[in-house]
Amino acid sequence: MNQETHVVDAPPPGIAGDWTVAQDWQHYTPEEHATWDTLFARQAKLLPGRASNAWLRGLDVLKLSKPGIPDFAELSDRLMALTGWQVVAVPGLVPDDVFFDHMANRRFVAGNFIRRPDQLDYLQEPDVFHDVFGHVPMLADPVFADYLAAYGRGGQRALGLDALKYLGRLYWYTVEFGLIAEPEGLRIYGSGIVSSYAESRFALDDPSPNRIAFDIARVMRTDYRIDDFQQNYFVIPSFDELLRVTVESDFAPLYEALKAQPDISVGVVQSDDIVLSHGTQAHARRGAA
Repeated sequence: MNQETHVVDAPPPGIAGDWTVAQDWQHYTPEEHATWDTLFARQAKLLPGRASNAWLRGLDVLKLSKPGIPDFAELSDRLMALTGWQVVAVPGLVPDDVFFDHMANRRFVAGNFIRRPDQLDYLQEPDVFHDVFGHVPMLADPVFADYLAAYGRGGQRALGLDALKYLGRLYWYTVEFGLIAEPEGLRIYGSGIVSSYAESRFALDDPSPNRIAFDIARVMRTDYRIDDFQQNYFVIPSFDELLRVTVESDFAPLYEALKAQPDISVGVVQSDDIVLSHGTQAHARRGAA
């Protein structure tokens, strides 16, 4: 199932109108299952004390520690009983309208391919490990599950408001690279962090990035990088608060206000930010050298 690219502009022949495909679990090779097991073992050892309580509970209740790439049908049965979500396989990145429709209807799209053994530390495209290990444990949490469904509905509205840039940043800095303040300290819940061995340590331990209290307008103004560690992480106080802000915000006037303001560059701290830890930006300077 390994391919060089999984970015597609039109539905490949033979797939459903909603871009879903059969996971085709029986066709994974022993090497592909072994790659999942290697990645899983490395992250499962690292994440206790780093990942959020909700993510760790999801990993346990969904029985993701079972060897080999999970079967989406079995995973969906467990998720459906918990939060009404299911996991559906897609051939790669799908168009925005398809993505939002699935999410609004509690269907999480996951790539059905896995990275090669020589790509353990970095893969630009989201594969089954990123999508399932990174994202799916959080779907077992009722509050976060509601947040993602609300985000999907918001995405459908944003399509007609020329606002996908702003909504994409909200997804990036919460679902993909979010931190949460728990009684024990800062913890990871973003899938881009929990599925990355290096960023799982960098996000909490490295002095380089800024860690800033979450503010929805601030997040939506902030640029991000897809090819390096983040230099700003935004910290939510709770999943209940994240859901409340998302549901109660009137996004149409918010988008218009954002369009009248300049974007905020990667790594910048604003004077009105509530900064939990002010980064040195040393990593950003090393990357630019």
